[in-house]
Amino acid sequence: MSERIPPNPAFGALDDPARRRLLRLAGATLAAGALPGLARAANAAGTAAAAPERGGTLVAIAFPEPSTLATHVNGANPISLVTSKIYDRLFVNDNAGKLVPRLALSLDRSADDLTWTIRLRKGVKWHDGHPFGADDVKYSIEQIWPRYLSSQTAVIGRVTTPDALTVVLTLKEKWPVLVNYLGMNGGQIIPRHLYEGTDVATNPYNNKPVGTGPFRFKEWQRGSHIVLERNPDYYLPGLPYLDRVVWKVINDSASRAAALETGAAHYAARNPVTFSDAARLRQLPGLVLDTQQYEPNTYWLEFNLRDPVVGRLGVRQAIAHAIDRAALVRTVWGGYGAPLDAPVPSGVPDYFTRDVQRYPFDPRRAEQLLDAAGLPRKAGGWRFRLVHDYIPFGDDFRRTGEFVRQALRRVGIDCVLGAKDLSTWTRDVFTNRDFQMISSWGGWSTDPQGSLDMRYSARGDRPGVAWSKVSGFSNKEVEGLLAQTRSGVDTAARKVNYKRVQQIVQAELPVLQLLEVHFFSIVSRRVHGIDEFPYQTRNNFAGVWISKA
Repeated sequence: MSERIPPNPAFGALDDPARRRLLRLAGATLAAGALPGLARAANAAGTAAAAPERGGTLVAIAFPEPSTLATHVNGANPISLVTSKIYDRLFVNDNAGKLVPRLALSLDRSADDLTWTIRLRKGVKWHDGHPFGADDVKYSIEQIWPRYLSSQTAVIGRVTTPDALTVVLTLKEKWPVLVNYLGMNGGQIIPRHLYEGTDVATNPYNNKPVGTGPFRFKEWQRGSHIVLERNPDYYLPGLPYLDRVVWKVINDSASRAAALETGAAHYAARNPVTFSDAARLRQLPGLVLDTQQYEPNTYWLEFNLRDPVVGRLGVRQAIAHAIDRAALVRTVWGGYGAPLDAPVPSGVPDYFTRDVQRYPFDPRRAEQLLDAAGLPRKAGGWRFRLVHDYIPFGDDFRRTGEFVRQALRRVGIDCVLGAKDLSTWTRDVFTNRDFQMISSWGGWSTDPQGSLDMRYSARGDRPGVAWSKVSGFSNKEVEGLLAQTRSGVDTAARKVNYKRVQQIVQAELPVLQLLEVHFFSIVSRRVHGIDEFPYQTRNNFAGVWISKA
């Protein structure tokens, strides 16, 4: 019997046959969710449900300023936070983790699970008026998705388009977990008519994007603001509610706090203010601090194993013992996090394990390991010089770099911070591999396969692709274990294999996880519907509205 994700009447009118199918399939796998014309019983601000008000401008804060408006070139969160309002996907995940149709109406899977048929919505237009269709989906799956969903889409053997509104995926083998990734940011659909035959990385539409989403790109004045305007032809009737979304570029945390406090800005994501300011702002009657709309996130150090110093296991182990993770969470992250001494975070409970090699805070042990590695203290007390290129995403990340720097200096490592802008950091790390040690972070889904592939598998070796694996780590046993679990067919093997993978990589330490980050947003109580769907970097804000009082 085939499995079906059926259409949902809450997301646009269907033809009569589709309505009849839906009635027969009531209670099937697709989440019905709340009608997009209604506010949820309680929004992020905790206020009671109310009838949505139309119009108005949502002023949001962008920091750091996006380097591009092309998630398909760089999947960084500051970029996808903006582009997810412009580009829609075939499906989105709801707050229960189930798929809700967007550009697609339904998904049928054959009895043998090798043929997936996606029916598309009729009458959708790109923002330039060009009709959207199956050719756009085929182009995106074949040419765009592999850049960021390579581990998940490698199983797709062929993409065909029997008609303008049907896409058929023929899989090389059973791959049920592919469905988990259809709602991810990497699954955005981009316009074939504007990209085919061009260099995707340098296409001019990367910075003046044309999508199918609820908001159209209007202008970008670098260093100042990005303006998105309501798409009057959006395919979901009556949406969006807002007239426009303006992203103000505010690089200083004190200025961001002032803008939120005075009402000059309504919304900012991912720890936009210092923790002392957060404690103060959350007490104000007009603001709410929201920690609920984030996937599990981890912050790590990644080592360049090609480097003659950090390429030594003893050095990496010493660095692990030199850092007090609990103090890092308490002092730098203001308690918004938890120490992590395992590759998979506790926020992925089905696969989290403590049965791995641990590296408790022990500076004496760190010094012993460095001595044993043949790196004794020399004149001046330094053993060697190490450059830490921390991710330039704001104050919390810089302060984390400073904390790590001080920790390593206490054991004789002359650690210095690389102060690079985001474009330079991205180029040096992901294209040139020109670094010794970086700090970075990323989100995890409930299925850790994609994250494990990207950090530890050969599938993560994607030179020039941002957020790919840069350590140079390679292990045949890890490769084999991840290959066995990639399809998700043998669910029993997944826990066993993932545990063994974690034990190997935690012993070899190409990546040193430091903490689980508990991000927060600051949201005006006038803003409603921001929690209609999870993860603000994926939510297109079609159902977001602002009350006038």
